[in-house]
This record gives sequence, C-alpha cells and structure tokens, in this order.
Amino acid sequence: MNIEKTKYPASARSMACGTVVEPGVFRIETREMPDSAPQGWVLVDVAAVGICGTDYHILEGKHPFLHYPRVIGHELSGRVAISAGNWSAGDLVVVNPYLSCGTCRACRRGKPNCCSNIEVLGVHRDGGLCARIAVPQENLYPATGLTEIQAAMVEFLAIGAHAVRRASLSADDRVLVTGAGPIGIGTALFARLSGAEVHLLDMSPARLNQVKEKFGFRNIHLVGSDILSGPLRDGFDVIFDATGNAAAIEAGFPLLAHGSRYVLVSVVKETICFSDPEFHKRETQIIGSRNATREDFETVMSAIRTNRIDTGALCTLTIRLEDLQTRINELARDREALIKAIVTL
Repeated sequence: MNIEKTKYPASARSMACGTVVEPGVFRIETREMPDSAPQGWVLVDVAAVGICGTDYHILEGKHPFLHYPRVIGHELSGRVAISAGNWSAGDLVVVNPYLSCGTCRACRRGKPNCCSNIEVLGVHRDGGLCARIAVPQENLYPATGLTEIQAAMVEFLAIGAHAVRRASLSADDRVLVTGAGPIGIGTALFARLSGAEVHLLDMSPARLNQVKEKFGFRNIHLVGSDILSGPLRDGFDVIFDATGNAAAIEAGFPLLAHGSRYVLVSVVKETICFSDPEFHKRETQIIGSRNATREDFETVMSAIRTNRIDTGALCTLTIRLEDLQTRINELARDREALIKAIVTL
C-alpha cells in the first residue's frame, strides 16, 4: 500500500485530517476547521481516536458501503469546543458515532442503533480523525471520571456490551466467543461480568495467549481442537460470533447446545447457510447485534469507572496523528499483536 505524506497546516484556522483517499492510500490532508455547528449540534475538539477493524477495511478497500475519500475515525473522545445547550466548553465527552434519523420505525421504537437511515461517522460521512468535528447533542455522553484515552475505548466496548445485553445472559449460561480480536474480547469481558462461564475460540495461538495473560481467561480453544469433548460435549448455551468470517459462522452451528442462542456480532457480505433440521431440533435463536445504544455506552463507562474493565490491558499503544501516516500500514499488517491502538491529537 502507498502512503502519501503532506505537511501539517500552519494556519490555526486549518486542521489535519487522517483521510483514506482511495483504497491503499492514507494521507493527512488539510481542511478548514469548523467554527460553528448547525442548530442542535455541538463542536467537539477531538482528543483521542481508536483505530478499529472498520478503519483497516476502509484502507484495504474491503468496506462495502463507502465512498472515497473518507476521513476515518469513529471511536472518539473529545472536549466541547464552544458551550451549547447543556454542554459547557471543556466538558470531556464520549461520541456516539451512529447518527440516526429519529423518525423511521426503528428509531420510533427505541432502536436508533439500527436506524433505517443510519449514518456512521467515519463510514457514511467523514469521521473524527481530525482536530474538530460537529456532532448532534444527543450523540454526546459525559465522560465523567474517565481519561481521554479511556473515553476513546467506550464505543468498541459498547458493541460487546450490546451483544451481551441482546443475549439476556444468566450465570447458568455456558458461553463461547469465537474470534479473540478487540470486539470478541470486549464481548467476552461483559459476558464474564454477567456471571456466565466464558470460553474463547480463535485460530491464533498468539491471540489466545494474550486473552489468557492479560485478562485471565482460562477456557481458551484453538480452532481445529476437539472442543465438544468431556464436560463440553453438550455444546454452548450462547455463542457470540466476532470473527467476520462466513465459514467460521457456519462452523459455529454444530457447537450450539439444545435450547441455545447464536448472536452474530460480526457482519459478513456472504450468504450464511446452515442445516435446518439441526437448527430446529435445537430450537436455536439467531440474534443479530448491531452497533450500540446509550444504555450500552453507559454500561461500559460504569464498568470502567468501577475498575471492572481494565482499559490499560486493552490499549496496546498510543500514537500521535502526525506519526500515523508512516505507521498505519504496519498496524494493519500486525493486527494479531494489537488489541487497540489509540491516536492522540
């Protein structure tokens, strides 16, 4: 992949924006810094941005719903730039990047996370890998008690918290999380907080060792092992897929116990196939889990404030925006060793 360089803006009225110009080309571009926002919106000076799989997929040209060029970044923390509404300048906030219409059926029924007309910052519209961004007031949550780095990790953890809430876990459930990347780890952490017995499955020994050493998960399984043996022969009450791989999703169906739930956290472009007789005899529920809601963001922030989530273990490295253009390909290539890279501005 080609990385193009530009100089940072000299003018205080300009700002640097981390932009994927086209597949394979990341460039720090200069754009005008906004000094006003539409009614009901708030200007936020971005403090930290988490880089996630979506950003890497955009760089690699693998995202199906994207038009280039695109300023990436949707895992955002920042400080209110200009007082507006109930917000005062300097307030530290977490940004919910899912901009919903508020009028479609899903929104009217309290599910803005799957709004029919949703726009996600950094995907459908330019994101927050820049100095300042305008955001609807209702998409800002006070990050009281959190650091700027911690606040930038709330969104990706909320994905897992939402999936766990969708599954209605109990302490009696035996859970398998397939895929030990950042979303899978977040899902596993909140599943464990529910009291459930949590197992993780991955094809990478390095990832499995990481979740064992950093987070204390002991029930880890390598893809290809005989997972349904001994006490696990009856299968799992709940499986969360966080692989983003169609074959892996299909391989999960035989691991389901009777009376189980299969929660699809990851999204794939392919058609998923499974045996209907096997599905029916188990009376399996298939549950889609998309994005997160304010409730999930609040759950995550509470868990961080009370030290039930170790954000220090989740943050693999921090990097300045000006250094990202020479490192982003390396980060994309070495994802197995990363949990979360945070860009600071």
